[in-house]
Amino acid sequence: MTQSVATLVPLLQRIASVKTDFDEERVLKAYDLAREVYGQEMHRTGMTVIDHAAGVLEMLAPFEPDEDAIIACILHHAVGKDGISLIDLEQRFGQHVRSLVSGVHLLSNISIEGRRNSIDDLRLMLLSVSDDVRTILITLCDKCLLLSNPEALPHEEIRSIASDTLQLYAPVAARLGIYSLKHDLEQRAFPISYPDDAERIAEQLNQFREQHSSFLDKTTFALQEYLSNRHMRADMEYREKKPYSIFRKMNTKGITHISDVRDLFAVRVVVDATDDCYQTLGLLHNIGRPLPNRFKDYIAFPKPNGYQSLHTTLAQLPHVPDDVFVEVQVRTNKMNREAKYGIAAHWSYKEHGATRLAMEQAQLRKMLSMQEPVEEESTYSSLADHIFVLTPKGNIVELPEGATPLDFAFQVHTDLGLSFRSAKVNGVIVPLDYELENGDVVEVIKFKTPKPSPQWMQLLKMSSSRSKLKRHLYALRRDEFIVQGRELVNAELTKHRLPPLDSDLSILRMYDGGALSVARREDVLMKIGQGSERASSLIAHLDALRENDLYSPQQIRKHIPRRQRKDALIALEEGLSMPTRYAKCCKPNEGKKIPIVGVINRSGEVMIHKKICKMLRNVNPERRVSAEWK
Repeated sequence: MTQSVATLVPLLQRIASVKTDFDEERVLKAYDLAREVYGQEMHRTGMTVIDHAAGVLEMLAPFEPDEDAIIACILHHAVGKDGISLIDLEQRFGQHVRSLVSGVHLLSNISIEGRRNSIDDLRLMLLSVSDDVRTILITLCDKCLLLSNPEALPHEEIRSIASDTLQLYAPVAARLGIYSLKHDLEQRAFPISYPDDAERIAEQLNQFREQHSSFLDKTTFALQEYLSNRHMRADMEYREKKPYSIFRKMNTKGITHISDVRDLFAVRVVVDATDDCYQTLGLLHNIGRPLPNRFKDYIAFPKPNGYQSLHTTLAQLPHVPDDVFVEVQVRTNKMNREAKYGIAAHWSYKEHGATRLAMEQAQLRKMLSMQEPVEEESTYSSLADHIFVLTPKGNIVELPEGATPLDFAFQVHTDLGLSFRSAKVNGVIVPLDYELENGDVVEVIKFKTPKPSPQWMQLLKMSSSRSKLKRHLYALRRDEFIVQGRELVNAELTKHRLPPLDSDLSILRMYDGGALSVARREDVLMKIGQGSERASSLIAHLDALRENDLYSPQQIRKHIPRRQRKDALIALEEGLSMPTRYAKCCKPNEGKKIPIVGVINRSGEVMIHKKICKMLRNVNPERRVSAEWK
């Protein structure tokens, strides 16, 4: 019997003992599939993949997972393996297992390294891409096991995992109130990410213990006896503040030694009822001296993640050194379980069905939204409308909901999109209009040379993808558009009594003060031919016409036909008859009539500005014409 089987069978029996309708046969069927898929394949930690999956399940067991979560935990490395896909998983074990495995596969690949998003955005991503707390739990347990044997992984890889854990995964566990996993993750990752600080704090703790010896067990026994004599039944736990929590507090408060940390030691008092919490607190304040401003009532005012407890800091407790303070937490059994397991403290999807699942999803989103500051709400909203899929190498690609494999290809690289032939999603060929989901693994099969189709415009959901395709399709018709552009420009030049374009497009050589190569002159004609620019706007950019005074107000007066002006209140210089409009920037037609000036725009109209208008600073003096009120 392998180690994984030896571990799994008693573990399943333990879980089954608290589950009324646990289907052990269904889980063992998943285990048989895992052995078939994984074989003797080695995990990167040095153990077999099947043993790693069993180890993750062992960490998940205290949360009393249901069958779907157990199966997903056993098979969460199966994605991308030969002979199995997410569709296979769904056919064998149902939609929930497929969703869980897909989600775990995605969340496990979210990393700080190489991401442009802020850390807060990534934490939001971890929460927003999964509306099932089981997905997050399996992911956290997997990270915890990865960190349990750091010597098995390359130094840079384990440092990266530890950094992700401290900045992403442990804060997510705290946000969901799962403090048991939060502490485990931090305990394992801290000495890897901050070896010098971890060693310094460990030395200070050892010195402190040598100086004061062990007192917490004696203090706890004395308090329990004190409460029992006053007819208050209570269970007692004590703890020393975890090194990473000490490190963070010392950094935040500017403290250099652990002796200045007020809550270095804590005693937890667990009672039966909420009323007992307040009575116990009163008794404890009689035996110890409470510190002012150190009392917090998280029962009446729970933390956003649901945490409830009474906190007080006491001095002069029995057996506690005079210069040492102890934080005392008082809570009920229910509060204590929820403090350890957070949102996962009372899950049971089999027993409560879809209604319970919907409640858990709503609670997950509520907890998230309650804890995000106002300025991040827009970020969460945008993430909620996006999905995150994976390349075969595990890189994450962010796409809008409803995106297709074509969108994915263009998002990865324009050349990949243009050469698109077909796509595999989770190992299976899918149609072009297939809508991707969170956690899908997308592999693009491409032609050697680009063969895009105009029909793709109807299949692409992302405007950026459509723009890339449109530019390429236009480029294929470049010669056709250049011919059309030449005809339109020649017509415009004829209208202004100017000679047509020559073979070298010489009149386009100087454009807004810069020299254009022949290829770029053709680009100008192509844009006009495809309709993205107007031929009438071209004239104003050509330096050759301005230098020969062919674009002066007098020339425009000759070449632009007379049009009846809508406003007869304005007289232009030398009786110039041109259409006029009032500028919106200074609104010269509103209020008192003050001195004005005209500016000829590229459409052949005169824009009327107040002479004091600041926008006139940027106007070419040659475009100005005198104007006055009649």
